[in-house]
Amino acid sequence: MAETTLSSLADLNQAAVAAAQEAPKYVQKLDKQGRAYATGKRKNAIARVWIKPGTGKISVNGRDVAVYFARPVLRMIIQQPLGIAKRTGQYDLTVTVAGGGLSGQAGAVRHGLSKALTYYEPDLRTPLKREGFLTRDSRVVERKKYGKRKARRSFQFSKR
Repeated sequence: MAETTLSSLADLNQAAVAAAQEAPKYVQKLDKQGRAYATGKRKNAIARVWIKPGTGKISVNGRDVAVYFARPVLRMIIQQPLGIAKRTGQYDLTVTVAGGGLSGQAGAVRHGLSKALTYYEPDLRTPLKREGFLTRDSRVVERKKYGKRKARRSFQFSKR
């Protein structure tokens, strides 16, 4: 808590200006190899993403991205943060992804890549946040309940 007491609106105005100047500035977070690392999640998939400046090479679990994510839609989902930030072909990506299906894994890679981009270039936080790429999509599969066929589907009812 602040130790000073505010006695007028002018004091309140000055306190607000001082608080705005002390707002947190995002700083670059790099490891010893000069890479930015982030973890992305979607459904049951978890992706660990490392980015470093390069020619745009993407490897997922040791394989090329075109081999691992064969569907073009999934590759497009992964490339979205780079397109929004106008950094296509400027970073090499190394991705380790586990759990879930291919669609959830692509969403997890997109989330992790967005976070890693903000760690490497903090100025990119605003456009990526505006597009919703920094928000973890918390929707997961609902659990099955007892007495039901699925999570909500009941068995067929018969009167006789």
